[in-house]
Amino acid sequence: MSIKNLRDKIDETDSNIVKLLAERIRIAEEIGKEKEKRGKQIEDVEREKIVLEKVKNIAQREQINQDGIEGIYRQIIAISKNMQGIVVAFQGEIGAYSEEAAFRFFGSSVKVKPCEVLDDVFNTVEKTDTEFGIIPIENSLEGSISRSYDLLLDSNLKVCGEMELRINHCLIANPRVQLDAVKKIYSHPQALGQCKTFLKHLNCELIPTYDTAGSVKLVKEKHITNGGAVASARAAEIYDMKILASEIEDNPNNFTRFFILSKKDSPPSGNDKTSIVFSVKHKPGALYQFLNELAKRNINLTKIESRPTRQKPWEYNFYLDFEGHREDKASQEALRYLEETSLFVKVLGSYPKAK
Repeated sequence: MSIKNLRDKIDETDSNIVKLLAERIRIAEEIGKEKEKRGKQIEDVEREKIVLEKVKNIAQREQINQDGIEGIYRQIIAISKNMQGIVVAFQGEIGAYSEEAAFRFFGSSVKVKPCEVLDDVFNTVEKTDTEFGIIPIENSLEGSISRSYDLLLDSNLKVCGEMELRINHCLIANPRVQLDAVKKIYSHPQALGQCKTFLKHLNCELIPTYDTAGSVKLVKEKHITNGGAVASARAAEIYDMKILASEIEDNPNNFTRFFILSKKDSPPSGNDKTSIVFSVKHKPGALYQFLNELAKRNINLTKIESRPTRQKPWEYNFYLDFEGHREDKASQEALRYLEETSLFVKVLGSYPKAK
């Protein structure tokens, strides 16, 4: 058979593939409408796992690369989710790290809704203007995001997923600006804190803003020629700005952990975490006794942190993450013990561990 005939066959096959994909997306859209009518979440982690496992098995039988097929289908699923109406709220401007984390978690075709402050992210999900929100919860260098924890305590939303994002900061300026002309640097306080060593040598005035990408937007819109912004390379690309220096963070092990918010948490996946907040009674060994309950049940504690209750001076709530789902038998027993012995306990959510 000639190359032309073979290419004609490829063209015909491509046409059929696209038609079948279009049909699949239309079906996904119908599923999204039915879920909306019934008040169900669009995100279905278990269903996605089943689909991916099926197509990998088919790939194995057809003797083609399973990982490659899985990658293709992850993109197909992401497009299908978009057609089902997934919108994710995040704090910051377009180009913020939170937006990037949303794309990494949900797929590049998901719709996003920028919010000025973290409170707005919670409000838009609570009002069902968006089904999901994404918030930064802690940074590997700067520690926890206090406002995120305070909002989680007061909200009825659940943590249904987590995402870890490598943070790579750049110094960004208007296209004609040179490094020696920069006298002011704008960015979120945490970003400025993560680049102390580099910024110290520049001897510039550091000006905190509410968002990294927002600082790039500010420098561009105000035509600032004696200043720059610390943000992502993606923000520089989006706003058509110049990168003066890359990888300016003090430590390459700079990761931010994000929580995905929804009105419901996720079903057990077999590789889960649970986040809770609680307050123990004022008696010796109260905290130790609960931690011992976790240890006796072979439950691995991954994080514990105290935060002021904001009700009485020098009284604290404990935020704790452990491996396992709240529906697991061992987790239920430990949580039951905590409810019986603590002043209060709130399960923030159970969710698949970040990959």
